[in-house]
Amino acid sequence: MASASATAASATEGPRIVWNEKQRRFETEDKEAYIEYVLVNDGKVMDILHTFVPRSKRGLSIASHLCVAAFDHAKSHSMSIIPTCSYVSDTFLPRNPSWNPLVSEELKSSM
Repeated sequence: MASASATAASATEGPRIVWNEKQRRFETEDKEAYIEYVLVNDGKVMDILHTFVPRSKRGLSIASHLCVAAFDHAKSHSMSIIPTCSYVSDTFLPRNPSWNPLVSEELKSSM
C-alpha cells in the first residue's frame, strides 16, 4: 500500500522543473520540455515566448508545470509577465486565473 500512495503522490507533484538561467528557460530535468522567456524593462518583466512539450510527453500537464515554475519565479522576483506564448495566454491563464495579477499592467490596459 505504501508504494501505491508514494506513486500517487509523485504523480500529483509532477515533473521536477529546473531554471536554466543561461538559456533563459525553465525545463524538465531531461531538457526535453521547456518554456522560453526573455527579460524586458530592465529585468522587471518576463516575456514568455514559447512552451514546448514533445509529443511523447503531451497530456501529462507538463506545460502547466512549466508555467507554474515560471510564474512562481516571476512572483518571487517581483516581476510581471507578458504572455506572448499562445499556450500561456489562451490555455494556462484562463484555466488558472489566480495568476492573472502577474500579467503586465500595460497588457491589462489594452485588453
